[in-house]
Amino acid sequence: VGHTDPVQEQHQWSIGVNRHSTSLGKIWLSVLFIFRVTILVVAAETVWGDEQSDFVCNTLQPGCENVCYDHFFPISHVRLWCLQLIFASTPALLVAMYVAYRNHKEKREILLRSDKKSRVKQEEDLESIRRRRLPIAGPLWWVYAISLVFRLLFEVAFIYALYTIYDGFWLPRLVRCDVSPCPNEVDCFVSRPTEKTVFTVFMAAASGACTVLNMAELTYLVTKAGITNEFVPEHINIIKQNMCTYIYINIYK
Repeated sequence: VGHTDPVQEQHQWSIGVNRHSTSLGKIWLSVLFIFRVTILVVAAETVWGDEQSDFVCNTLQPGCENVCYDHFFPISHVRLWCLQLIFASTPALLVAMYVAYRNHKEKREILLRSDKKSRVKQEEDLESIRRRRLPIAGPLWWVYAISLVFRLLFEVAFIYALYTIYDGFWLPRLVRCDVSPCPNEVDCFVSRPTEKTVFTVFMAAASGACTVLNMAELTYLVTKAGITNEFVPEHINIIKQNMCTYIYINIYK
Protein backbone atom coordinates (compact mmCIF):
# COMPACT_ATOMS: atom_id res chain seq x y z
CA VAL A 1 0.00 0.00 0.00
CA GLY A 2 1.50 3.36 -1.02
CA HIS A 3 1.86 6.22 1.41
CA THR A 4 0.19 9.56 0.79
CA ASP A 5 2.36 12.67 0.90
CA PRO A 6 0.64 15.38 3.03
CA VAL A 7 2.29 18.13 0.98
CA GLN A 8 0.90 16.58 -2.20
CA GLU A 9 -2.55 16.34 -0.58
CA GLN A 10 -2.41 20.04 0.36
CA HIS A 11 -1.34 20.89 -3.19
CA GLN A 12 -4.23 18.89 -4.65
CA TRP A 13 -6.67 20.53 -2.21
CA SER A 14 -5.48 24.03 -3.21
CA ILE A 15 -5.81 23.14 -6.91
CA GLY A 16 -9.35 21.85 -6.34
CA VAL A 17 -10.41 24.95 -4.42
CA ASN A 18 -8.70 27.22 -6.94
CA ARG A 19 -10.45 25.55 -9.88
CA HIS A 20 -13.93 26.25 -8.52
CA SER A 21 -13.24 29.77 -7.24
CA THR A 22 -13.86 33.20 -8.71
CA SER A 23 -10.98 35.46 -9.72
CA LEU A 24 -11.08 37.15 -6.31
CA GLY A 25 -11.07 33.73 -4.66
CA LYS A 26 -7.91 32.80 -6.55
CA ILE A 27 -6.25 36.02 -5.39
CA TRP A 28 -7.31 35.24 -1.79
CA LEU A 29 -5.79 31.76 -2.03
CA SER A 30 -2.51 33.21 -3.36
CA VAL A 31 -2.33 35.78 -0.55
CA LEU A 32 -3.12 33.08 2.00
CA PHE A 33 -0.31 30.76 0.92
CA ILE A 34 2.34 33.25 -0.19
CA PHE A 35 2.05 36.07 2.33
CA ARG A 36 0.74 34.20 5.37
CA VAL A 37 1.58 30.48 5.35
CA THR A 38 5.04 30.97 3.84
CA ILE A 39 5.98 33.84 6.16
CA LEU A 40 4.65 31.92 9.16
CA VAL A 41 6.61 28.76 8.34
CA VAL A 42 9.84 30.36 7.11
CA ALA A 43 10.35 33.40 9.34
CA ALA A 44 7.86 33.86 12.17
CA GLU A 45 8.64 30.58 13.92
CA THR A 46 12.33 31.54 14.08
CA VAL A 47 11.65 35.03 15.42
CA TRP A 48 9.36 33.76 18.20
CA GLY A 49 11.41 30.65 18.96
CA ASP A 50 13.20 32.24 21.93
CA GLU A 51 10.33 34.34 23.28
CA GLN A 52 10.08 32.79 26.74
CA SER A 53 13.73 31.95 27.34
CA ASP A 54 14.83 35.52 26.47
CA PHE A 55 12.06 37.21 28.48
CA VAL A 56 14.18 38.59 31.33
CA CYS A 57 13.02 40.32 34.50
CA ASN A 58 15.30 42.15 36.97
CA THR A 59 14.47 39.86 39.87
CA LEU A 60 15.71 36.57 41.29
CA GLN A 61 12.35 35.59 42.78
CA PRO A 62 11.56 32.02 41.63
CA GLY A 63 8.56 31.85 39.31
CA CYS A 64 8.29 35.60 38.82
CA GLU A 65 9.48 35.58 35.19
CA ASN A 66 7.16 32.72 34.24
CA VAL A 67 4.13 34.37 35.84
CA CYS A 68 4.89 37.74 34.24
CA TYR A 69 5.40 36.16 30.83
CA ASP A 70 2.08 34.32 31.08
CA HIS A 71 0.40 37.55 32.18
CA PHE A 72 1.59 39.61 29.22
CA PHE A 73 1.69 36.82 26.59
CA PRO A 74 -1.16 34.39 27.42
CA ILE A 75 -0.88 32.80 23.96
CA SER A 76 1.96 32.84 21.48
CA HIS A 77 1.54 34.97 18.36
CA VAL A 78 2.62 32.03 16.19
CA ARG A 79 0.11 29.62 17.70
CA LEU A 80 -2.66 32.20 17.40
CA TRP A 81 -1.81 32.72 13.72
CA CYS A 82 -1.77 28.95 13.15
CA LEU A 83 -5.26 28.70 14.61
CA GLN A 84 -6.36 31.65 12.49
CA LEU A 85 -5.08 30.04 9.28
CA ILE A 86 -6.76 26.74 10.13
CA PHE A 87 -10.13 28.35 10.85
CA ALA A 88 -9.91 30.77 7.90
CA SER A 89 -9.02 28.10 5.33
CA THR A 90 -11.35 25.33 6.58
CA PRO A 91 -14.60 26.85 5.13
CA ALA A 92 -13.11 26.47 1.65
CA LEU A 93 -13.35 22.71 2.22
CA LEU A 94 -17.14 23.07 2.10
CA VAL A 95 -16.87 23.99 -1.58
CA ALA A 96 -14.41 21.19 -2.31
CA MET A 97 -16.59 18.64 -0.49
CA TYR A 98 -19.73 19.71 -2.35
CA VAL A 99 -17.96 19.55 -5.72
CA ALA A 100 -16.59 16.10 -4.83
CA TYR A 101 -20.11 14.99 -3.87
CA ARG A 102 -21.53 16.23 -7.19
CA ASN A 103 -18.77 14.57 -9.19
CA HIS A 104 -19.11 11.29 -7.29
CA LYS A 105 -22.88 11.27 -7.87
CA GLU A 106 -22.54 11.85 -11.61
CA LYS A 107 -19.70 9.32 -11.95
CA ARG A 108 -21.89 6.75 -10.25
CA GLU A 109 -24.72 7.44 -12.70
CA ILE A 110 -22.32 6.99 -15.63
CA LEU A 111 -21.04 3.70 -14.23
CA LEU A 112 -24.60 2.44 -13.71
CA ARG A 113 -25.32 3.16 -17.38
CA SER A 114 -22.15 1.41 -18.50
CA ASP A 115 -24.06 -1.36 -20.27
CA LYS A 116 -25.57 1.18 -22.65
CA LYS A 117 -22.36 2.95 -23.59
CA SER A 118 -19.07 1.91 -25.02
CA ARG A 119 -16.00 1.73 -22.78
CA VAL A 120 -14.32 4.62 -24.62
CA LYS A 121 -17.35 6.88 -24.27
CA GLN A 122 -17.58 6.04 -20.58
CA GLU A 123 -13.91 6.96 -20.01
CA GLU A 124 -14.41 10.23 -21.89
CA ASP A 125 -17.40 11.15 -19.71
CA LEU A 126 -15.52 10.34 -16.51
CA GLU A 127 -12.51 12.37 -17.62
CA SER A 128 -14.70 15.35 -18.54
CA ILE A 129 -16.22 15.28 -15.04
CA ARG A 130 -12.76 15.25 -13.47
CA ARG A 131 -11.59 18.22 -15.54
CA ARG A 132 -14.68 20.39 -15.62
CA ARG A 133 -15.30 23.57 -13.63
CA LEU A 134 -18.76 23.76 -12.10
CA PRO A 135 -20.54 27.13 -12.47
CA ILE A 136 -21.20 28.91 -9.18
CA ALA A 137 -24.98 28.65 -9.36
CA GLY A 138 -27.81 26.96 -7.52
CA PRO A 139 -26.73 24.93 -4.45
CA LEU A 140 -23.04 25.61 -5.17
CA TRP A 141 -23.74 29.35 -4.93
CA TRP A 142 -25.17 28.89 -1.43
CA VAL A 143 -22.27 26.68 -0.31
CA TYR A 144 -19.75 29.17 -1.67
CA ALA A 145 -21.51 32.15 -0.06
CA ILE A 146 -21.75 30.40 3.32
CA SER A 147 -18.04 29.55 3.20
CA LEU A 148 -17.25 33.22 2.52
CA VAL A 149 -19.36 34.33 5.48
CA PHE A 150 -17.54 31.93 7.82
CA ARG A 151 -14.17 33.03 6.46
CA LEU A 152 -15.08 36.66 7.14
CA LEU A 153 -16.25 35.89 10.68
CA PHE A 154 -13.10 33.93 11.54
CA GLU A 155 -10.75 36.56 10.11
CA VAL A 156 -12.43 39.43 11.96
CA ALA A 157 -12.66 37.43 15.20
CA PHE A 158 -8.95 36.56 15.23
CA ILE A 159 -7.84 40.09 14.32
CA TYR A 160 -9.96 41.41 17.19
CA ALA A 161 -8.58 38.72 19.54
CA LEU A 162 -4.99 39.59 18.63
CA TYR A 163 -5.60 43.30 19.16
CA THR A 164 -7.42 42.74 22.46
CA ILE A 165 -5.04 40.21 24.00
CA TYR A 166 -1.89 42.24 23.30
CA ASP A 167 -3.51 45.68 23.54
CA GLY A 168 -2.53 46.54 19.97
CA PHE A 169 -0.10 45.31 17.33
CA TRP A 170 3.03 46.94 18.76
CA LEU A 171 5.18 45.03 21.24
CA PRO A 172 6.81 47.10 23.98
CA ARG A 173 10.50 46.86 24.80
CA LEU A 174 9.82 46.90 28.52
CA VAL A 175 6.84 45.86 30.64
CA ARG A 176 6.33 46.37 34.36
CA CYS A 177 4.92 43.45 36.31
CA ASP A 178 3.68 43.25 39.91
CA VAL A 179 1.90 39.89 39.74
CA SER A 180 2.40 37.46 42.62
CA PRO A 181 4.91 35.94 43.48
CA CYS A 182 6.97 38.97 42.39
CA PRO A 183 8.04 40.81 45.57
CA ASN A 184 7.33 44.24 44.03
CA GLU A 185 6.96 45.89 40.64
CA VAL A 186 9.73 44.54 38.41
CA ASP A 187 10.93 45.49 34.94
CA CYS A 188 10.76 42.77 32.27
CA PHE A 189 12.40 43.02 28.87
CA VAL A 190 10.93 41.53 25.68
CA SER A 191 13.33 39.96 23.20
CA ARG A 192 13.42 41.36 19.63
CA PRO A 193 10.47 43.73 20.13
CA THR A 194 11.02 45.71 16.91
CA GLU A 195 11.33 42.61 14.72
CA LYS A 196 8.28 41.03 16.33
CA THR A 197 6.30 44.23 15.85
CA VAL A 198 7.16 44.25 12.13
CA PHE A 199 5.94 40.67 11.73
CA THR A 200 2.81 41.34 13.79
CA VAL A 201 1.86 44.36 11.70
CA PHE A 202 2.61 42.45 8.48
CA MET A 203 0.46 39.46 9.48
CA ALA A 204 -2.36 41.76 10.61
CA ALA A 205 -2.17 43.63 7.28
CA ALA A 206 -2.23 40.34 5.34
CA SER A 207 -5.24 39.22 7.38
CA GLY A 208 -6.92 42.56 6.67
CA ALA A 209 -6.23 42.13 2.95
CA CYS A 210 -7.83 38.67 3.03
CA THR A 211 -10.83 40.15 4.85
CA VAL A 212 -11.24 42.82 2.17
CA LEU A 213 -10.94 40.18 -0.57
CA ASN A 214 -13.60 38.03 1.12
CA MET A 215 -15.95 41.01 1.43
CA ALA A 216 -15.37 41.97 -2.21
CA GLU A 217 -15.96 38.39 -3.38
CA LEU A 218 -19.16 38.07 -1.35
CA THR A 219 -20.41 41.39 -2.75
CA TYR A 220 -19.56 40.22 -6.27
CA LEU A 221 -21.45 36.95 -5.79
CA VAL A 222 -24.54 38.64 -4.37
CA THR A 223 -24.54 41.32 -7.09
CA LYS A 224 -24.07 38.79 -9.87
CA ALA A 225 -26.73 36.49 -8.40
CA GLY A 226 -29.18 39.36 -8.21
CA ILE A 227 -28.72 39.96 -11.93
CA THR A 228 -28.64 36.37 -13.19
CA ASN A 229 -30.63 34.55 -10.46
CA GLU A 230 -27.74 32.18 -9.83
CA PHE A 231 -28.82 31.68 -6.22
CA VAL A 232 -31.99 29.99 -7.45
CA PRO A 233 -31.67 26.17 -7.69
CA GLU A 234 -31.13 24.88 -11.22
CA HIS A 235 -34.32 22.79 -11.37
CA ILE A 236 -36.43 25.84 -10.47
CA ASN A 237 -34.84 27.81 -13.30
CA ILE A 238 -35.64 24.94 -15.68
CA ILE A 239 -39.27 24.83 -14.51
CA LYS A 240 -39.60 28.61 -14.98
CA GLN A 241 -38.14 28.35 -18.49
CA ASN A 242 -40.53 25.52 -19.38
CA MET A 243 -43.50 27.48 -18.05
CA CYS A 244 -42.55 30.55 -20.08
CA THR A 245 -42.17 28.39 -23.19
CA TYR A 246 -45.55 26.73 -22.57
CA ILE A 247 -47.31 30.08 -22.08
CA TYR A 248 -45.69 31.53 -25.20
CA ILE A 249 -46.66 28.55 -27.36
CA ASN A 250 -50.25 28.27 -26.14
CA ILE A 251 -51.12 31.97 -25.93
CA TYR A 252 -49.13 33.81 -28.56
CA LYS A 253 -49.06 31.10 -31.21
